[in-house]
Amino acid sequence: MIPLDEAQALVLHACAPLPPAQVSVTDALGCVLAAPALAQVDVPPFTNSAMDGYAVRAADTAGAPVTLEVVGRILAGSTHDCEVGPGEAVRIMTGAPVPVGADAVCMVEQTRSAADDRVVVEAAVAPGENVRAPGGDVHAGEMVLDAGTEVGPTQLAALVSAGCGMLEVHPRPRVGVISTGDELVDPGLALGPAQIFDSNRPMLISLVEESGCRAVDLGRSPDDDDALASRISAALDKVDALVLSGGVSVGDVDVVRIVLDRLGGAATRWMQIAIRPAKPFSFSVLAGPAGAVPVFGLPGNPVSSAVSFELLVRPALRRMASRRVTGRPRVVVRAEAPLRRRPDGKTHFVRVQLEPLGGADARGAGLGAAEAGAPGWGARPCPGQGSHQIRSMGLADGLAVLADGDGVDAGRLVEVLVTNPALAGAFVATP
Repeated sequence: MIPLDEAQALVLHACAPLPPAQVSVTDALGCVLAAPALAQVDVPPFTNSAMDGYAVRAADTAGAPVTLEVVGRILAGSTHDCEVGPGEAVRIMTGAPVPVGADAVCMVEQTRSAADDRVVVEAAVAPGENVRAPGGDVHAGEMVLDAGTEVGPTQLAALVSAGCGMLEVHPRPRVGVISTGDELVDPGLALGPAQIFDSNRPMLISLVEESGCRAVDLGRSPDDDDALASRISAALDKVDALVLSGGVSVGDVDVVRIVLDRLGGAATRWMQIAIRPAKPFSFSVLAGPAGAVPVFGLPGNPVSSAVSFELLVRPALRRMASRRVTGRPRVVVRAEAPLRRRPDGKTHFVRVQLEPLGGADARGAGLGAAEAGAPGWGARPCPGQGSHQIRSMGLADGLAVLADGDGVDAGRLVEVLVTNPALAGAFVATP
């Protein structure tokens, strides 16, 4: 067996960030900028109102309340020929261009209508008040976002508003997923004798997407080495990485082992990692038409497959996407029940549920509080810890990390890898 950190280092070393590519800003969501994005226009591009109200000359409001003559109205997105002279005002809406002569906007809540197209301004305004100057957010040529920034919804809005049309990014990796096994049946079909539903493929597809990559469903392969070799070879020009489940152990028909030995040769690594579950794991780099394609071989047992993905595949895929944070959040919490195990030379990953201690105010206390001896969260083991018992993975919020030994007593501190995305915001992700 080899230590987990050695296996992780081997995989990460072979999975470099994808080369930069030019993409439209509308296709950049989820990508990482490979170069600084520069504003193409001033934001805002013209002087406009920050409020619904009246465009005025600030000097005319000095003796408020004052009555001004309303000489026009300007809506957002409209052109106009309004000008504001002494004693005049123009009705204006948020985002509308401020007319010539005006140097401030009085919000509508500080005005009241008067007879004969007049308005009473009840509070004085200063020059520039409620007026947005051109480039007040960012000037043309100025950097909007730096290289290394992941483009999320708000980053996308900033780039679009600055007129950024094409961006240089590290694209989201396309990751193919293949499950193997004659015993597998696709969801929705009837089970035959000795058959089970193929839960690994939809799970791994979802994990790939949740990791920020593009999943490509490449279907299920029977336990036939020629069929699997053909499926893998056909995929090499469609994907940047491949994830296979099943057939990586030492059984008589472990076809993944046979096929990767054929396609990858001596470069394929077959590992027995000192962890439980998910001890068997394979890694290869195959030559595709567009470059090297990492291939991850995961165990067939669904829990082992999920744990292998979390520990080895997810960090590698996120590195290929050039994400700054590749790991799941880790937190030290209090064991609310004993977390038992037997010494066997391996690190055990026990499925646990997390619960906030001391009420809602304890949420987010996280690592710092735990290290101080007052953790904000507790962990309880899920029922059913066998590598085939996927229900317990569905119940789990994370994986408690138990070093070789007898485990952890109730009340002691334990590190947990947080796998539940709904709790991710409560903790700090690991680089």
